[in-house]
Amino acid sequence: MKRVNDAIDRYINADEVVKLCQDLIRIPSHSQHPGREKEVGDFIARFLRENGMEVVVEPVEGERSNVMCVLRGAGGGRSLMLNGHLDTVPPYNMDIDPFAAEIRDGRIWGRGAVDMKGPIAAMLCAMLTLKRAGIELAGDLYFCGVIGEEERSEGTEHLVKTGFRTDGAIVGEPSNFEYAIGHRGLEWIEIEITGKAAHGGTPEKGVNAIVQAAKLIMRIQEKLVPKLRERFNPVMGPSVMNFGVIRGGTQPSTVADRCIVQLDRRYISSEPISQVLGEYQEILDELSAEDPTFKAEMRRMPENILTLDHLAMETSPDDPIAVSVVNVLRYLLGREPTITTRRGWTDASLLSNFANIPCVVMGPGDIAFSHTRNENIRIEDLILGVRAYALVAAEFCGVSRMGDEQIDKRS
Repeated sequence: MKRVNDAIDRYINADEVVKLCQDLIRIPSHSQHPGREKEVGDFIARFLRENGMEVVVEPVEGERSNVMCVLRGAGGGRSLMLNGHLDTVPPYNMDIDPFAAEIRDGRIWGRGAVDMKGPIAAMLCAMLTLKRAGIELAGDLYFCGVIGEEERSEGTEHLVKTGFRTDGAIVGEPSNFEYAIGHRGLEWIEIEITGKAAHGGTPEKGVNAIVQAAKLIMRIQEKLVPKLRERFNPVMGPSVMNFGVIRGGTQPSTVADRCIVQLDRRYISSEPISQVLGEYQEILDELSAEDPTFKAEMRRMPENILTLDHLAMETSPDDPIAVSVVNVLRYLLGREPTITTRRGWTDASLLSNFANIPCVVMGPGDIAFSHTRNENIRIEDLILGVRAYALVAAEFCGVSRMGDEQIDKRS
C-alpha cells in the first residue's frame, strides 16, 4: 500500500481539490432552487470531460440527471462505485453566506461543504489522481453523482432499477473517517385523527381530535417505546422513534375536528417493515376498540420515499469492501479505525438491499456540521479524503500497472 500511497501523494493537487469543492458549493442544488441539481451536474460533467474522463449524463426526472464517470480497469479485478449525492438541503437562514465558499480557519464554509460536495470533490480528484499517477486498476472504478438523496433518493433508485451493478460501493457521506457497515431503516409515518367540530362553549357536543391525538401519543409512549429500547443491533445501534410534527385545530374557540401527527421511525434489520407499521396500527385498533369516537388513519409519507422501502443496511465486516476500507483507514490514521453505529439513513440502503451491492459509508468531514447554519469542512480532511478513496480503489479493485511497471498482485 505504501508504494501506491507514495505515487498518489506525488500527484494530488491540493489547490485543485479546494477549488473544486468551492466551485461545487457556489452552485446551489437544493429543492427550492430552479432546476435543482441540473447546474451542478452540468458543471461536474464538464469538469470531468475537460480532464479526459469518460462521462455519461443520465436523465432521471425532467432536467435532473445523474452524472456517471468511469475509470476503466485492465480486467480481472473487482468493480467499485463511489456514490455521492448532488443535492443539498436549502440554506435555512445560515449564519454564513451559503454559497460564498469562503476559506477561513483552514476550512471551507457553505451549504454542501460537508454534505456532500466536499466528499464529491474528494471522489472526483481521487479518480483523477489515479489516472495522472499512471496507476491502472484491475477493476473498473465508477463515480455516480446522484440526485435527490435529501428527499426521495430518485437518483440511486434509478441506478438500482436500471440494473447498474458493481462488486462494492462506498457512499461518501461525511463520517470523520469513521466508517459504517450498517445503519437503520427510515420510515416517516403520518397519522390523521378525525374528530367532530363544535363550539368551544359546548365542547361536549364535539369530539376533540387534539385530545384524541394526545391519547395516541401517550399510548405509543407507554406501549411501544419501551419495546424499542430493548431492540439493538451492534452495527446500527438502537431502534428508535421521534414525534416530529403535531398540527391540528383552527382556533381556540372551536373543538378541533382534525389533528395530524407525524413521526420518524428508525428501525433495525431484525424489524421487517410490516412489523414497523403493524405496531402502530395495533395501537390505533386498540384505541378504536376502547372508544368508538376515536377515528384515525395511518399512512406512509410520500415525501420520504419514491417506490423502494428505505430499509436498514448491513454489510458483513468480512466483505472485501469492508476489509479494504478498514485496511486503508488503519494505514492512513495510524490506528484502528472506529466503526460508527448511529448514523442516519443513506443511499447505501438502496444499493445494498435492492442491487445486492455490499456498501460502506465513509467520507471526509464531520457529520455534526451537516444541515447546520455554519456548515464547513476542514481542508486537511478534504485532502485526506482524496487519498482514502484512491487507496480503497487500489486495495479493492487491485492494481494492474503503476506507470510502466506491470503488477501481478494487489497493492
